Amino acid sequence: MRKREIRSDGAPSAIGPYSQGVRAGGLVFISGQIPVDPSTGELVDGGVGEQTRRALENLGAVLEAAGAGFDHVVRTTVYMTDISIFKEMNKVYGEFFSPPYPARATVEVSRLPKGAAVEIDAVALVEDA
Repeated sequence: MRKREIRSDGAPSAIGPYSQGVRAGGLVFISGQIPVDPSTGELVDGGVGEQTRRALENLGAVLEAAGAGFDHVVRTTVYMTDISIFKEMNKVYGEFFSPPYPARATVEVSRLPKGAAVEIDAVALVEDA
């Protein structure tokens, strides 16, 4: 099996020794996406709802570059700096996914890059190339 890097201009560039995404066989692994506007490199304004939307838009751009979409996602992990605002994150998250929903873990963390309130990573299943 070989792996292939996935890149998208519609998501922030990797700022370290990692890829936005990697395709291995029929799986696509999307690195954690924070709510950074890829055109400015800055964190988006607003609360966790706006930040969740931008993080998922970034994730969607990498999925698209891999030839996939949100309906291909089988697993996500959501990292939040304040789990007490889970309901607001979950409302926006639900706008991007439909049944059968991906498996998901949500964890509270002490800090995220750039002071983000949320970060989301994903695994998607796509046709083997």
